[in-house]
Amino acid sequence: MPIYALEQGWEPDIHPDAFVHPEAVIIGRVILGANSSVWPGAVIRADDNTIRIGARTSVQDGAVLHCTSEFTTTIGDDCTIGHNAHLEGCTLEDGSLAGSGSVILHGAIVSSGALVGANALVPGGKVIPPNAMALGVPATIREGANSVETNLMSSANYVERSARYIAHMRRIQ
Repeated sequence: MPIYALEQGWEPDIHPDAFVHPEAVIIGRVILGANSSVWPGAVIRADDNTIRIGARTSVQDGAVLHCTSEFTTTIGDDCTIGHNAHLEGCTLEDGSLAGSGSVILHGAIVSSGALVGANALVPGGKVIPPNAMALGVPATIREGANSVETNLMSSANYVERSARYIAHMRRIQ
């Protein structure tokens, strides 16, 4: 798996219990928590600041996580980052979910238990309240339409899935 330091002190810090697929790329000041997973084609590039990913969080296939010199990217515990999502300089609090193809930009906050729907756009600075759904382009908010318990089922699924991959995945050619 390509894991790169960028400069002195800009090395990824990957918990030994995390799973990083061999075809994912991690560059720079990235902190990846215990039992988290990074899947094929995902790119986590912290070349201007820090990207922090908590425990039991999945970064699924094709997702792109980046930061800016002004904004870190912070992902809490028990989060799900869907396939082909793009997160840049934003915060996802514990138990939140970024749907497949969603885009969450600079300074946006997705609160605990909130869900950003597939292909939704959360513009810079927008705050998604706890247990809300953010749907559409740009995202509109449906308060109270989601729950952290619903999101936790997804993160738990990927903790189990990564354990299966660690135990049984083998390259055959």
